[in-house]
Amino acid sequence: MKIDKFEDILSWQKSKNLVVIVYKALHGNKDFGFKDQMQRAVVSISNNTAEGYERRSNKEFKQFLYIAKGSCGEVRSMTQIGVELGYLKEAESREIYSNSLEISKLISGLIKVL
Repeated sequence: MKIDKFEDILSWQKSKNLVVIVYKALHGNKDFGFKDQMQRAVVSISNNTAEGYERRSNKEFKQFLYIAKGSCGEVRSMTQIGVELGYLKEAESREIYSNSLEISKLISGLIKVL
């Protein structure tokens, strides 16, 4: 598949969807520090993928993908903490965790191709 724009990248598409899932899950959360950190991490996945692609250099794109991959790990970490604090329901946490793991694997594949 040819990628003409960052919106064509599957990991970007899935990470954009994950942003919506996380924002909805944390909608009523009053722990603004936790909420902000998790939202920043999840948005970082899609934004770093987009920014890296737009740089038009494989070297820079890979660097931004590594940052996005790191943000996937941060989202999974925050998800586990969110469950223990009672901020996320079990079903929400499973959905967020599994999506983040899948996105991380997709990003790894993209890095290997570059």
